[in-house]
Amino acid sequence: MKIEVKVRARSRREQVIGPLEDGSYKVEVKSPPVDGEANKAVCDLLAKFFNKPKYAVRVLLGGTSSKKLIEIDD
Repeated sequence: MKIEVKVRARSRREQVIGPLEDGSYKVEVKSPPVDGEANKAVCDLLAKFFNKPKYAVRVLLGGTSSKKLIEIDD
């Protein structure tokens, strides 16, 4: 499964909001967007949200952008 996410790094809380009307998700993480920390936090949070192992979630596109395409293995 592939989903589009809009990431807000350095948030006060960690949460997944969605799916939104366009089918995308909003993800807020506390980690800063430095050295891939926010990307790792996004993947970990989405794995927990979709009840999947951490290794099953990865960033396909947008590694340095706030808009990302995430792949989640079924």
